[in-house]
Formats: sequence, structure tokens, C-alpha cells
Amino acid sequence: MDTKKKERCYFVIDMKSFFASVECSLRGLDPMTTDLVVADAERSETTICLAVTPSMKAKGVKNRCRLYEIPKDMEYKIAPPQMDMYIKFASEIYAIYLKYIDKSDIHCYSIDECFLDVTDYLKIYNMRAKDFAKKLMQEIWDKLKIPSTTGIGTNLFLAKIALDITAKHSPDRIGWLTEEKFLKELWHHKPLSDFWQISTGTINRLAKYGITDMYGIAHCSEDILYNEFGVNAELLIDHSWGRETCLMSDIKNYKPKGSKSFSNSQILPCAYKYEDSKTIVKEMIQDGCYRLAREGVVTSHIHLFLGYQDDRENPTKGGVRLNVSTNLFSIIGKTADELFEKIVDKNRMIRQIAYNFSELQPEGMEQYDLFTDYNAISKEKKLVKSILNIQDRYGKNSLLKGLDLNKEATQRERNNMIGGHRANGKN
Repeated sequence: MDTKKKERCYFVIDMKSFFASVECSLRGLDPMTTDLVVADAERSETTICLAVTPSMKAKGVKNRCRLYEIPKDMEYKIAPPQMDMYIKFASEIYAIYLKYIDKSDIHCYSIDECFLDVTDYLKIYNMRAKDFAKKLMQEIWDKLKIPSTTGIGTNLFLAKIALDITAKHSPDRIGWLTEEKFLKELWHHKPLSDFWQISTGTINRLAKYGITDMYGIAHCSEDILYNEFGVNAELLIDHSWGRETCLMSDIKNYKPKGSKSFSNSQILPCAYKYEDSKTIVKEMIQDGCYRLAREGVVTSHIHLFLGYQDDRENPTKGGVRLNVSTNLFSIIGKTADELFEKIVDKNRMIRQIAYNFSELQPEGMEQYDLFTDYNAISKEKKLVKSILNIQDRYGKNSLLKGLDLNKEATQRERNNMIGGHRANGKN
């Protein structure tokens, strides 16, 4: 990989079946030979497996499958999710990187995958790129017993592609690409969905022009691509030639714009009747209003989505614009309840509920109408502030509404979750 011209060198290191590997590590088992899935079996057989070990993948079990899809004659262990433990392991992996690389050259892409700019460190440690990658992978294994895979590239895109496509075919689980190697080995690779940042929608739009691989994109008229994809065509063209101009410094210096909306959803533990699902909607909207208040923003637009037990049936959804901009449940909750009554099919069992608050603005942009009782608004704000202070200090379940104690309620359990999954493997 060495050339006369100084090239940048990037790693993308990914933990194999991270959640499942952590569970194996905790049990003193080898994830490469142990059949184990991470899933909340108490929900139902339709629950999604968050991860399966490489051993099960080798036997044809797909990641993110449902429990009932695993062959009945296969013997395997089931581990309930414990997100706080996965976060702890991820922190320890990050600490290993920090022993050798400054944090300014590390970008955490996800809980189990990191980009590393190792350009200047290869000379410091007098190591070749592949040897340095092996050193990091071995240290992660020695300390945590988590297997990993690495992609090495002369730019961020090639490192990611080396990880996603070539590393899985390498005995040492390391893949590497230069622009020249990319053109030689992957220009005609199919399917296009294997390539990072190429979506199903992009694939379908390219198919209209008979394009099915990176070679086809590279040799397509740029006018056609720009007419079809607009400014996004530039990235598509660069990637088709294995080029990427973004540097680690660009990622670190990027300042995202403030969020203009946020959403939340949950798949219910079982199918809910109309009456019981109203409780869940109220809980979710209340929690959403608390989040608005925590972030110091207000909303003026609400959307609801209801998915039903039979996923072959179309979901129902709708939105409504508020007459005011606020984060108070007394107003948003009433509007959400009216919207729910408008869109729900009372004769069908509900399995998924989601909401979205959009057109977010800073709390200083709060607006009310002529009929607003400002004394009541002031009292509710003070109450919300007190509730948030108590919850922040003692936990979200330290102060609950009577609604949350209903049998069908889920908020108490969800307050102990991370990313919608159990934090510690227990109820």
C-alpha cells in the first residue's frame, strides 16, 4: 500500500455480531462456535433478534430475524438484551483505540463500528497498516474476547467498502482497497446494495438506465445522473471511481443544524385493543412533551402512525397543525387524542404506535392564542420543571402519573430501556 506519494490510510473496525459476542464473552463462550441469539423472548416468538452469533449466521440464520424463523431443530441459547453492558464494552473498545490514536482521529460511526485515521501513526509505531490493524484487533480480543473485522482504505469510502465487501472473504478478517484495486476488483461487483450509501431507491432509479454496477455509474453520462439525482450525483460519481474527498477533520468540524423534528415509536408487547392503545398514545405523547421541555423547544405539528396486528393490512396515519406553538401536554395531549380518534380503526388490533413532532422552534418562539389562560400555562410550566428536576436526579420512574400504573401501560418498563431495549436484561 506504500507509494511515493503520501497517501492517507483509514481503518474501519467493526465488532462481529457485537451484542451476541458480548453475551458470549460474559459467559466465557466463543462467539465463533457458540449458537446464541440476543432477543427478549418474554415478548413473543415474533420478537426480533437483535443479534445472532457468527456461528448461527454460518448455519443460515439471518441477523435481525424473528425467533420463530430460527429452525426448530436448532439448539441455541437466548440472551435477553442488556444495553448498558453493550455500552460498557463499547467504551472499553474505544479506550483501546485511545491508547494508540488521538480522539481527533477517531469517529464512532455506531456503537460497534469506528473510523480511524491512522495515517500519521503508522510512522510513529513503525508498522504497516495491516500489522497495526491486527494489533488493535488482537488487543480487543485479548481483553474483551470480542472478534472484529477491519477495512483498510486510502480514503474513508474505500475503508468502509473494504470492511463491508472484501474483509468478509479474507481469512484474517481484514480487507484493504486503493482506488486502483477498487476499479480492478469491485467495478463489476453486484449487487449495488452491498455498497455503502447506495439505497434501494437509488438502485431502482439507476436500473431505469440499465445500470447495475459501479462501472455502469462511472461510464454513464453525467448529464443523466445530475438530472436524476441532482447534487447527489457528484457523490455517486466519485464513489463509482473509488474517490472520496471527505477527511476525518471534515467530520470533526461538521456542525449539524438544529433538529426540526423528532419521532418515537414502539412495537407493543402484544396486540392492543382500541381502548388500551389510547393509554399508550397518551403515555408516549406525555413523554414526548417532557422531551420537548428538556430540549427547550416547542412544536406546532403532530403526526401519528398506527400499525395493526396483521401487517398485510395498511397502517393508518395522519397529522394536524396546532393553533399554537408549545411543549405543554395539556394542549398537545388533547390534540393528539383527537387525532388518534380520527385515524384509528377501532375494529382492528393495534401492534405499533409512533408519533412525530415537527416544525420545532426554540422555546422563545412559543405562541398562544387570545383564549389562552396564561396563569394556567405558568403553573403547568413550573410543574413540568419540577417533574424533570426530580426525574433527572432520581430516575424517570421516581415520579409517575396514575396513567402509567395501568395494566396496559408500558412507560415504566420503557423508562428502564436504552434504544427501546432492556438496559440490564431484567424487567
